[in-house]
Amino acid sequence: MRDRERPSVRRGVIACEDQDILSRAEIERLVDVFYVRVRADNILRPIFDDVAHVDWGRHLPKMYAFWEAILFGSPGFKGNPLVVHRELASRVPLGSREFGRWLRVFHESVDTLFSGPRAEEAKARASRIATVMQQHILDGHGLEVEGHDVRRAE
Repeated sequence: MRDRERPSVRRGVIACEDQDILSRAEIERLVDVFYVRVRADNILRPIFDDVAHVDWGRHLPKMYAFWEAILFGSPGFKGNPLVVHRELASRVPLGSREFGRWLRVFHESVDTLFSGPRAEEAKARASRIATVMQQHILDGHGLEVEGHDVRRAE
């Protein structure tokens, strides 16, 4: 398996840079580093590897396209993350603990690699994605992401 298809922990050590996310190449770098950290995390690794059985050779290019669409408005991402995560939540708990950790790892990955307006946008978008995912999984019945109570008005 090629190195890009399966992130390795040794690729996760990268010095902080004073550069924003400017292209697909930076998105790929961010996604690769993020998933290295996910696979080293004791809460997230089992979800991705043991429950979801992620095929990294297929998942990483999909995530590159997803984040390129989110940050640059580029076409190319196909899929329905809400459906995928709701199905996954039927097999493993996906609550504030798991989403909070996902968000922290994502923010740390961005901060390690990038700084600038688009890096901040990536973190803000990830925060909204975590909130929306959790709302859909829990059908809006009270939730908390990173200490923020996000409840649907009754």
